[in-house]
Amino acid sequence: MKPPESAIDSLLRGAHADPFSLLGTHAGPDGTHLRAVLSGAETVEAFSLDGHWLGTLDRIDDRGLFEGRLRIKPQPIRYRCAAGGHDWLVTDPYSFGPVLGPVDDLLIAQGTHFRLFDKLGAHLIEHEGARGVHFAVWAPNARLVSVVGDFNDWDPARHVMRNRVDIGVWEIFIPDIGDYRAYKYHIVGADGSVQPLKADPFAFMAEIRPANASMTAVPAKLDWGDEAHRAHWASVDPRRVPVSIYEVHPGSWRRDRWNWFLDWDALADELIPYVVEMGFTHIEFLPISEHPYDPSWGYQTTGLYAPSSRFGEPAGFARFVDGAHRAGIGVLLDWVPAHFPRDEHGLVRFDGTALYEHEDPRLGFQPDWNTLIYNFGRREVQSFLVNNALFWAERYHVDGLRVDAVASMLYRDYSRQAGEWIPNQEGGRENWEAVEFLRATNRQLYAQHPGFMTIAEESTAWPGVTQPAYEGDGKGRETALGFGFKWNMGFMHDTLRYMARDAVHRRYHHDDLTFGLVYAFSENYVLPLSHDEVVHGKGSLLSKMSGDDWQKFANLRAYYAFMWGYPGKKLLFMGQEFAQRREWSEDRALDWELREAPSHEGVRNLVKDLNRLYRAKRALHAGDCDPAGFEWLVVDDKENSVFAWLRQAPGVAPVAVVANMTPALRSDYRLPLPLEGKWNEILNSDSVHYGGSGKGNLGQVKAADGHAVVTLPPLATIMLEYAG
Repeated sequence: MKPPESAIDSLLRGAHADPFSLLGTHAGPDGTHLRAVLSGAETVEAFSLDGHWLGTLDRIDDRGLFEGRLRIKPQPIRYRCAAGGHDWLVTDPYSFGPVLGPVDDLLIAQGTHFRLFDKLGAHLIEHEGARGVHFAVWAPNARLVSVVGDFNDWDPARHVMRNRVDIGVWEIFIPDIGDYRAYKYHIVGADGSVQPLKADPFAFMAEIRPANASMTAVPAKLDWGDEAHRAHWASVDPRRVPVSIYEVHPGSWRRDRWNWFLDWDALADELIPYVVEMGFTHIEFLPISEHPYDPSWGYQTTGLYAPSSRFGEPAGFARFVDGAHRAGIGVLLDWVPAHFPRDEHGLVRFDGTALYEHEDPRLGFQPDWNTLIYNFGRREVQSFLVNNALFWAERYHVDGLRVDAVASMLYRDYSRQAGEWIPNQEGGRENWEAVEFLRATNRQLYAQHPGFMTIAEESTAWPGVTQPAYEGDGKGRETALGFGFKWNMGFMHDTLRYMARDAVHRRYHHDDLTFGLVYAFSENYVLPLSHDEVVHGKGSLLSKMSGDDWQKFANLRAYYAFMWGYPGKKLLFMGQEFAQRREWSEDRALDWELREAPSHEGVRNLVKDLNRLYRAKRALHAGDCDPAGFEWLVVDDKENSVFAWLRQAPGVAPVAVVANMTPALRSDYRLPLPLEGKWNEILNSDSVHYGGSGKGNLGQVKAADGHAVVTLPPLATIMLEYAG
């Protein structure tokens, strides 16, 4: 039965909501009916995919609509078209059945599909005997969705998708295309309005900015060789082992000779050996997900599933991770589920409605970054984000995620004045939907990927950030978020404020360095000297230190040794290990030539030795998150600005950490020590090897009657290990 003219007209204009009902193969009592739009063809023959001739079709509309009735079973069809002495082959996408099935529908509807990245997006697959790409996108309020790309001249009439109405997902299998093909989605809203072409939320690759189309690509790689690394981290408690993180912006660590980004393979060749040499245990990258704007540093991402094309193909990043793991280095990623930018090709009003965001700006607009907040209470949005976290662990073997801007997610009134936010059902400021999202993410990550770690950038006193996020009992609000670690923002701010003060005034601000121990074990902490402290006019860490140039270097060395002796995991932003002088900028490489100066290379030598000691001495790391691993020796010597404490762990020699935060040499300082006998000086930040004055204790002190008389070098931190 021939469709009405209105349906044919709608079909040929690409405006028919269900082209699969008219096109493709349809069984009937007198054979299978074939109908296809084959623009430009004059004659058409039908073949099976294996090349058997099946029959011919007749043109029933001059705009390229062909029909035929053949005595065959419904099957995928390949047409040979001819016109003007030329012929070509077309495999009909409308002759293939759906790829998604009822189990996918059920799990997606429930929000319990934890392999969405295997189903949504663009996947290179073999389907019903043909190779091609399966496209699937969630757009529940759309009237029509087409995939457009360089394979169909960006024509929305060519590949209108099948609507799985129950879950709001649109899909189509397009045969005979492969990887590295550009595409977007053409979406017509429920009111008939055509949206700007949208990038694929699940795209595994994107064009390099300023272009922004999605690209078909195979994520990650198949030949991993990191089993030993992953097994190691699955076998240990990260709270009780050394974790020392080198934070890196991959676009500005180094540049090539044309001042362009290094690709992942070049970064692997240079960065991995450097991190091994420096003794760090992990590399943490600022967000590498695709983003259109370089100065956002990746924190305004439009492609959560796509490693940025700035650094090459997705498989290149997988090779980097594999190489790091084979060298014993973990890889952490900054992850941004708090908000997304308003670029029109992104998630904003994706299907003509506030789909990923909130309609009400009092819930959905983030004033600090001019971005939109995810609607965490929407099941599909939570699933999109939870799956993204699982994706990086599954496909790219990353070792952990540092979750950005957690505080902005937890509170509805974050950066808002009265009247600019909406209280929760109890009248409070907590965003319980975001809390449950974070809890769900951590539950899935820790359950599915042993050895994985999550780290919260959370700047408030929210209770239980690093407490396990067990399923709630339904009797009340659960606040435990389930992170492995939390950045200790208080440590960073208090100690940097202290180090910026002239030494003569430090006695009046002694608590800046002691107060942190009041709460040091309330969460599992990472001590971060991060990128946030060396941008926006804040200067470098070296420039923050007080005094003249000699004192700045001495202060910085004393500060680093203080931090490496302080309880908590360590994080240092790139360039600070050799005392970068200039403030960091994302548009240039670090000032590596500074290493030619002994003072700068001395700081690098110190950081290298601090990492070596931290990893070698269980007393310095096993109790990072355990109050039993810390004991004050000198807490109240304000007059001399001296601080001393003991780091200890069962079965190993304790280490005393002593910091003199003034330029005065103290040659007869009476230091309380709990064990009598020899204590070896295992580190001295004033060593000439580090650019210091070389004052110290000639390698050893002796303790008797509960104390030792020690030399405290100027503006320096020393470490003494009990030797018996």
